[in-house]
Amino acid sequence: MTHQVLKPEAQDETHDTGIDKNAWIANAVTEVLSDSMVLMVKTQGCHWNVVGPLFLPIHELTERQYRDLFEAIDDLAERIRALGHVAPISFTDMISQATLVEEESIKDADGMIKQLIADNEKIARNLRDTSALASRHGDGATEDLMNTRMAKHEEAVWMLKAIVAA
Repeated sequence: MTHQVLKPEAQDETHDTGIDKNAWIANAVTEVLSDSMVLMVKTQGCHWNVVGPLFLPIHELTERQYRDLFEAIDDLAERIRALGHVAPISFTDMISQATLVEEESIKDADGMIKQLIADNEKIARNLRDTSALASRHGDGATEDLMNTRMAKHEEAVWMLKAIVAA
């Protein structure tokens, strides 16, 4: 009996919720999820490795940001499932669908912050495009989620830029 209960596998499904079943929106949300995962890891890397006179404010800010990203990733994956598609199952799968690239070397605090700014800006632009796509297809729930996330990334850009302002 237990074996039968545990046997089902997640797969793409058809939901009769009024949104055309297509992969466009789910693929766009998967890209946002994948980029968010990469950014979360980069933000944690900054959090762990930043040094210098602004250590504490950067350490605290990046902790708030990576915790927000962690929660957002779950919301994004659940939206993909609600759209009838399978969410990524591995980091390798996410990296293959991300537009952001992993860090390969340690940077100084200024370099790490500038990289986080650029990555947050890139995700915000992608969120804007995905929101517009969802709107064109009558998917208000995805549009709302994308707009909420866009506001978070725009706030992150503002806060990070305030740290490196000369």
